[in-house]
Amino acid sequence: MGRISVEYVALLRGINVGGNNKVVMSELREQVAAEGFANVRTYINSGNLLFEAEADVPRDEVAEAVEHVLARRYDFPIRLALLTGQDYLAELHNLPDWWHGEVARRDALFYTRGLDRGHVRERIEAMELGDEALYFGEHAVFWGKFDEKKFLKTAYHKRLLREDFYRQVTIRSGSTVEKIASLLARD
Repeated sequence: MGRISVEYVALLRGINVGGNNKVVMSELREQVAAEGFANVRTYINSGNLLFEAEADVPRDEVAEAVEHVLARRYDFPIRLALLTGQDYLAELHNLPDWWHGEVARRDALFYTRGLDRGHVRERIEAMELGDEALYFGEHAVFWGKFDEKKFLKTAYHKRLLREDFYRQVTIRSGSTVEKIASLLARD
């Protein structure tokens, strides 16, 4: 009888952006597999990592093992959000209807480990929104911008980069969020 495993999604923050903080995905897959994780795969070059860990290993230990790989191999800090595949899919299942509607841009701001989620929510709720909508999930803030012509007037565009928490969230486009879900659902 095989071991029971849990599928994880690790979303790395701030790698391979504008030629900076280079992480080669094939090398990352090898490094994570060398730690004993199974079925390690990545999606595109922006730090989307999927893998399996034995079910009896606590989530914090899984996260620390991945963080250790990153700290040992790279000379720049890499924050990560870590969700079980089940939590990831449940998060998407609970999204409001607007996420699936006529939205010009959709982004998910995933909370990285150690981030004060209450502070993020407080700061975002203090923003004056333009033609946009928010949904505060358990693991991310889902942000929709409805009109491309009004994007430059949105709080997302005008305020987000200036926030103290900005470097502690890892952002994925709506299409990337859905592609990762399809990779999970397929396995």
